[in-house]
Amino acid sequence: MAVPARRTSKAKKNSRRSSVWKLDAPTLVKCSNCGGYTVPHKVCKNCGYYGDREIVSKD
Repeated sequence: MAVPARRTSKAKKNSRRSSVWKLDAPTLVKCSNCGGYTVPHKVCKNCGYYGDREIVSKD
């Protein structure tokens, strides 16, 4: 069974694990039709438009 030759120090271990909790917030852009915030290159959840075309009819 393989055994590490040297013990991993606390600093080395913690620096390796330090960026695990970091997440980037999603980029949001304003919808050109309703002005609501949406993820780029996706259909707007508020009005159903993508660019200047209606993709999903919202009644």
